[in-house]
Amino acid sequence: MSNLLEVNKVSKKFGDFKALNDVSVSVPEGSIFGLLGPNGAGKTTLIRIVNQITMPDSGTVHLGGELLNQKHISDIGYLPEERGLYKSMKVGEQALYLAQLKGLSKSEAKKRLKYWFDRLEIGDWWNKKIQELSKGMAQKIQFVVTVLHEPKLLIFDEPFSGFDPINANLIKDEILRLRNEGATVIFSTHRMESVEELCDDIALINKSNKILDGKLVDIKRQYKINTFEVGIRTSNNASLRLELNDKFNVSEANFKTLDDELKVNIKLDEAVKPNDLLNYLTSKGEVSHFVELIPSVNDIFIQTVKNN
Repeated sequence: MSNLLEVNKVSKKFGDFKALNDVSVSVPEGSIFGLLGPNGAGKTTLIRIVNQITMPDSGTVHLGGELLNQKHISDIGYLPEERGLYKSMKVGEQALYLAQLKGLSKSEAKKRLKYWFDRLEIGDWWNKKIQELSKGMAQKIQFVVTVLHEPKLLIFDEPFSGFDPINANLIKDEILRLRNEGATVIFSTHRMESVEELCDDIALINKSNKILDGKLVDIKRQYKINTFEVGIRTSNNASLRLELNDKFNVSEANFKTLDDELKVNIKLDEAVKPNDLLNYLTSKGEVSHFVELIPSVNDIFIQTVKNN
């Protein structure tokens, strides 16, 4: 898979503060790329450079194999964390205005807006003023305006802010659909559960430096600890626990169950296969729970930032 966006050794200072320090990231075409990091890490500065709102002090940015330049503005759709809708304008009037700024004719903009307003069931908002809408309703309008001109690269900064769970899932589904139809997405958020659901690749920036990047599945594989959460029903939990302590590296488990079961975490040596453990456990009782502990993005985020 080729990369749509290539950021190569980009640095940026604001006075004496270094916002980015030789940061390089590659965003594969047709993927959802998670740009992660604590507050103040440098994520927004990088996003602003890609949008040509500010320029790097050094380094280069390429989009579609070309050095980033003004003509690429129409190839990017950007939903900023700080929303930018005019509160006193009517929804339809404002959406048409913003669509034309992205190069759409008025007739084409109306056609596409009708499609999206029908799709998101917001057609009756056309003549409302933005100030009459809730935060989540206004967010839907901003989302539509961001994707309307069908750009190659979509950048969403905290796109679920202000949404209830139902509408957050609706927008998640739309982001996945856009990816499946060929769009490339950069997704910046503090909601790690959304990263788990959406992202193919991630990069983690901390204190102006990139400290981790790659395919999410490969990163999870790198951080896993060969440990299994086990729940087992047996006639003598205490006796089995002693036996497990002798044979394996056992620790307490905290998952919830409906019955009074023996619950433990078992860390395996490399020589022991999960099937060997499962066969052993089934010989001792009824196994009700057997799950490999795969580190979450949140766990990896916290561990990597702390270590860094």
